[in-house]
Amino acid sequence: MPRPLRVAIVGAGPAGIYAADALLKSEAAADPGVSIDVFERMPAPFGLIRYGVAPDHPRIKGIITALHQVLDKPQVRLFGNVDYPGDISLDELRSFYDAVIFSTGATADRALGIPGIELDGSYGAADFVSWYDGHPDVPRTWPLEAEKVAVLGVGNVALDVARILAKTADELLPTEIPPNVYDGLKANKALEVHVFGRRGPAQAKFSPMELRELDHSPNIEVIVNPEDIDYDEGSIATRRSNKQADMVAKTLENWAIRDTGERPHKLFLHFFESPAEILGEDGKVVGLRTERTELDGTGNVKGTGRFTTWDVQSVYRAVGYLSDELPKLPWDVESGTVPDEGGRVIEGGEHMASTYVTGWIRRGPIGLIGHTKGDANETVANLLEDHALGRLLTPAAPEPEAVEAFLAERQVRYTTWEGWYRLDAAEKALGEPQGRERVKIVEREEMLGASGA
Repeated sequence: MPRPLRVAIVGAGPAGIYAADALLKSEAAADPGVSIDVFERMPAPFGLIRYGVAPDHPRIKGIITALHQVLDKPQVRLFGNVDYPGDISLDELRSFYDAVIFSTGATADRALGIPGIELDGSYGAADFVSWYDGHPDVPRTWPLEAEKVAVLGVGNVALDVARILAKTADELLPTEIPPNVYDGLKANKALEVHVFGRRGPAQAKFSPMELRELDHSPNIEVIVNPEDIDYDEGSIATRRSNKQADMVAKTLENWAIRDTGERPHKLFLHFFESPAEILGEDGKVVGLRTERTELDGTGNVKGTGRFTTWDVQSVYRAVGYLSDELPKLPWDVESGTVPDEGGRVIEGGEHMASTYVTGWIRRGPIGLIGHTKGDANETVANLLEDHALGRLLTPAAPEPEAVEAFLAERQVRYTTWEGWYRLDAAEKALGEPQGRERVKIVEREEMLGASGA
């Protein structure tokens, strides 16, 4: 009797879980069946949604409900707190599984090569996001001494960072933020937040809804300079062909023509300002220098040679995420991705047998969470084609209990899907006395204890 197809997925964020869902919906799931083990280095699943989405975005966190339904399936097991390659290597995974899918995402900040980037008070957005999202592997405190702050970038991460810096701690208290984050934000001295984009309103990468949400806070006055509302032929073409870009531009136009109100915290959205240098004294940030840019007709910009110095005491760069290199896999340093064709890992022009990628580790950190579904479907389709054509390696120990025995022998403290339910209940119990949905547990040991690892 043929055994089920055994697949390991490394990374329990949306990309990995979408891959599991695609496998479960395939013909192979019916005959001979699929058996999926999801490995995650954190004690809890959901990746970016737990540790990359701002806490005041419950709508996006609602995606967890759909992901839950996948991990609830009996064909899927979760092994949390298991690190690749520290706890289990590629060769070891291949000894247990017919195929391995890597979906490890992106957590580091992309570099920005301008003078002063190394100064005290110059931060990567990803590190700040990890702090306010209660990531167990980052410090518990964050320096929030600056009264005037710059955020470089015009994507949704820049908006999240700017919004968290501009809101009050009490506004965020109804969310799941842990006590250390609430205490840190309570001490935040920021009164002005300046967001800088190199190009114009039509080129901003904000989602329309995320942008509009900035204006919903009773404490944040959003300000746009009318001089920054400018379009060339390329910009107009973008607006005509992209509904989201048009909606973003309209919102910015409306803000540019209104009177400035009296809300206590000011959030400025600046366009056509290219960061040139972070200014420092005694090793600390004391300002930002930008070069004014102008449109060149195509929607791109060129420098004008006119510079402005902004009085800020800290700078956050939100210019993109970067994936961590995966040992034993080929690596494209420039894009920060694993080379692939249709999700098949490619090394030296050949498909690396039984090895696949999906999500940001495959195509870079672009697009919204839902965009990784198409990735997962393509990767899984090619995996199943390789299975049908007999191209997959045959594992030495495909029995599901072999992996559990291996982790036990290695003395790896791993969490399970049942353990996530226990951790979930513990976080909800912490929130209940305060009328909050949950309070996130931060310490890894506490997470493991609550999960019954």
